[in-house]
Amino acid sequence: MKPRDPFLDANIWDGLGKKRDPLHFRTIWISDVHLGTTGCQAERLLEFLRATESDTLYLVGDIIDGWQLKRRWYWEQSHNNVVQTVLKKAKKGTNVIFVPGNHDEAIRQFIDLDFGGIKIRDELVHTTAQGKRMLVLHGDRFDGVIACAKWLAYVGDSLYTMILKFNQWFNGWRARAGLPYWSLSQYLKLKVKNAVNYISSFEDALAAEAAKKGLDGVICGHIHKPEIRDIGGITYCNDGDWVESLSALVEDASGELRLVTWQEIMQLKHGLKTAAAKEEPCALPS
Repeated sequence: MKPRDPFLDANIWDGLGKKRDPLHFRTIWISDVHLGTTGCQAERLLEFLRATESDTLYLVGDIIDGWQLKRRWYWEQSHNNVVQTVLKKAKKGTNVIFVPGNHDEAIRQFIDLDFGGIKIRDELVHTTAQGKRMLVLHGDRFDGVIACAKWLAYVGDSLYTMILKFNQWFNGWRARAGLPYWSLSQYLKLKVKNAVNYISSFEDALAAEAAKKGLDGVICGHIHKPEIRDIGGITYCNDGDWVESLSALVEDASGELRLVTWQEIMQLKHGLKTAAAKEEPCALPS
């Protein structure tokens, strides 16, 4: 078993081996929640939001899926609860910034306005505790399909929704069998050559935009592919999504950027004994 990640360990345990709850980060980025769809993992996102807190929370687009809501109204109580939880965080002092994406593009008409303590912005620069300047945007404007053939994006969205519905049934069966969550759609995406090439081109385009602006990196969403990697000296970060990977990007007090998942946060919150109760360091389940 690999040693526990000290980045998360510092947020969970104090010097006496007592659990800290919730976990605190300097900044959290989440995107591609797709509230208003059957594929949205709203209950798991709620668990994540209740288990964490941050000075700043970025909502990096596609939080609400206006495309699907136009076709068919779907809105569970858990979707309301996500909205209420974010509003409550803003009311209690979290700096909440909403950067709309293509699925919630209707909100772009309110750019530079504030609602309920939530700031609506098109794109902006975030400065980490290490002084790195990161461009924050959803990323859809760098998607050739969205920019050049929006009708094709709508067709692709319908097919994607069908895969997510099957994925939901498949993971229901896995849960009953005592198996962990596994994303079929993510697996298929990474096995198809054209999809891999599309992702690579998207990442390169975002990195080039950050370089053009003289910034150190870029943080985005849109393609549902959590990633942190160096592209020509630019730090490219994608916070993932809450229909497949159930992931977020976080910044700790020292300015380090890391990807975390719902599974990881829940394991740390519920599944581990205190380090003081063990003779050897705690480790995340492999």
